[in-house]
Amino acid sequence: MKNIKIRCFMYGLMHQLDMCRLHHAIPQSGRNGGRILIRLNSFSSWAKIMCPFIRHKVSGAWYCVTSFLVMFPSTLLGTGENWTLLKTISVTEYLNYESGKFSKSKGVGVFGNDAKDAKIPAEVWRYYLLTNRPEVSDTLFTWKDLQAKLNSELLSNLGNFINRVLSFIAKPSGSGYNSIIPDAPDAESHQSTKTLSEKVFKLVEQYLDAMEKVKLKQGLKTAMSISSEGNAYFQESQFWKLYKDDPSSCCIVMKTSAGLVLLLACLLEPFMPSFSIDVLKQLNLRREILSAFFSEKVDPDKMKQPWNFIPSGHKMGKPEPLFRELNDDEVEALRLRFSGSQTERIEKAKDDAMKLAEKLKNTAIYEATAKKKLAKPINNAKPKASEAEISISRLDIRVGLIKKVHKHPGADSLYVEEIDVGEETTRTVVSGLVKHIPLEEMQDRKVCVLCNLKPVTMRGIKSHAMVFAASNNDHTNVELVDLPGSAVVGERVTFPGYSGEPDNVLNSKSKVWERLQVDLHTDAELVAHYKDSPFTTSSGVCKVMSITSVNLCRTSLLAVVRSKRRKIHASHRRHSNGWKRSSF
Repeated sequence: MKNIKIRCFMYGLMHQLDMCRLHHAIPQSGRNGGRILIRLNSFSSWAKIMCPFIRHKVSGAWYCVTSFLVMFPSTLLGTGENWTLLKTISVTEYLNYESGKFSKSKGVGVFGNDAKDAKIPAEVWRYYLLTNRPEVSDTLFTWKDLQAKLNSELLSNLGNFINRVLSFIAKPSGSGYNSIIPDAPDAESHQSTKTLSEKVFKLVEQYLDAMEKVKLKQGLKTAMSISSEGNAYFQESQFWKLYKDDPSSCCIVMKTSAGLVLLLACLLEPFMPSFSIDVLKQLNLRREILSAFFSEKVDPDKMKQPWNFIPSGHKMGKPEPLFRELNDDEVEALRLRFSGSQTERIEKAKDDAMKLAEKLKNTAIYEATAKKKLAKPINNAKPKASEAEISISRLDIRVGLIKKVHKHPGADSLYVEEIDVGEETTRTVVSGLVKHIPLEEMQDRKVCVLCNLKPVTMRGIKSHAMVFAASNNDHTNVELVDLPGSAVVGERVTFPGYSGEPDNVLNSKSKVWERLQVDLHTDAELVAHYKDSPFTTSSGVCKVMSITSVNLCRTSLLAVVRSKRRKIHASHRRHSNGWKRSSF
């Protein structure tokens, strides 16, 4: 190990730094040797670092200077070996939140757990933050701006172009190409295609130049410009007419457009990797093509022939929508949900839970019922034994975390999950949610789990619990019941006003579950309830994303299936609302 001593003059003081060679650095071919001259102005907010390999201006943060521009390069230089040295460091200003500033200490803003709880795909967050990257000056995060960029840029521009192209190719013969990439002879002589290819080539050069200079925002904007050009080319071709009137031209348009889809997947991979993987899946292409598509130097002839990016006769996969619209109601709900600090949100959730629990006591119905009970003889005031026994506290509902999830090998509509409910080992749970909730939204998600039902074997796999979800009457819209992000895995979900310990295992003969499930529902504020008592954790109440109800006739919470036993279906088919055990 070599020790290197570097003398740095900073604020007029001499500091002697002892630095050692970093073992994890990988030697590569490149220039070595030389020295670093550091000039720091103690009366200004900037520093200029000069050396044979680094020439950069840094605003503000001094740690960037000492760590990235001094210590690490000096360590590499001092070894005397051929290391690839730092060329560029990218710094940013601040991203502000709505009308104020992000503050982790105060909990103001949207953070990692909040972004996940918002149910907005990671690729949308990545795109928005990169297009809004404060490279020159401070920028502002607003929910309305996020909605606008998702709906107009990702959905209407990028997603619309890709879906229209692939969906038309996927149509059966006679109206499409039966998912086969058509041949495109004489594409070079097709005027609109030739014009498009020249525009795309220039944009690719601009993209590579921006990325080389670490101008990420500009690189992303340029890639999206290619999508806009593709959209215009595709629409102006009137491909639906060409298919019948000029089949050869239609083949050129479709093959060229499919090539642009692949190009976009490659260009956008640094920004939205999961998006690119989804596109390749729909194109039925391997992931290795992402790294192999561009060589060290762009071949002009290759980039000017997008119709040759995908070979003729290639069989595509199944096209699917890549993005979902974010409507005004959802945006307003998110804005209100994440307003204030995280501490204030938790306190508000607790207050809401207590208010909802006390709400019944302030109603005329409660008062009339109380007076009626007082008017009865004492010997009639005692409830029946069966009524006293049926309490929501007998259900062992806990906060669970889905650690693993995969499709049931013997049933297309079932998931098999491994859920952590605070025990030594995870529980295996079978749920009928495949048709309603994507697998990636199930993974690493907190859910409400009913833990004291008797285990049931479903298609050869024993299910040891049940997950709660919300559903409308015809089960066309199904959503999992969400817990507060800070809810503790394994803690019991309680109901204010109902106390008692849960049964070890619910006795199926007493039909405790069947009698309780009819009073489970959501309210107009999306809160899950048993009668008028909300599902409550130490961090607040449990909610659904969008299914609301002011009465049981419009919507209900639906307990997701553990079993398809026909007796259960028959006995509960008459209940269009209420909690059911059903596999959809």
